[in-house]
Amino acid sequence: MGKQQPSVSFPTEWLRGMTSLAVLAVLASGPSYGYAISTALAQAGLGQIKGGTLYPILTRLEADGFLASTWEHGPSGPGRKIFSLTELGESHLRDLQSQWRIFATNLDQLITQGGDSEQAKEA
Repeated sequence: MGKQQPSVSFPTEWLRGMTSLAVLAVLASGPSYGYAISTALAQAGLGQIKGGTLYPILTRLEADGFLASTWEHGPSGPGRKIFSLTELGESHLRDLQSQWRIFATNLDQLITQGGDSEQAKEA
């Protein structure tokens, strides 16, 4: 990943909702293992995602068919599980990216308007 972003503490519910998408996006760059994925997320400015949060997400994404995994033996230490996107995972990521753009635009409009839309006035 590129330059490290400044770390901001985001509300837990925001992180919980977007971590799967962020993990898929990291793996779009190529296969990786848990610690490196966590590091990439931190470098992107999302804060430190701990193993107790990350590994269940990786397991679920693998069970859903979006990821595949293999074991790689470490030259001087224990092996590690390498995760990669499957074709289904790549397609799912593209779908989520499209949905995210619409969601983020709509939410940004709502937040920047402060709820001062015509619909809010009519309610």
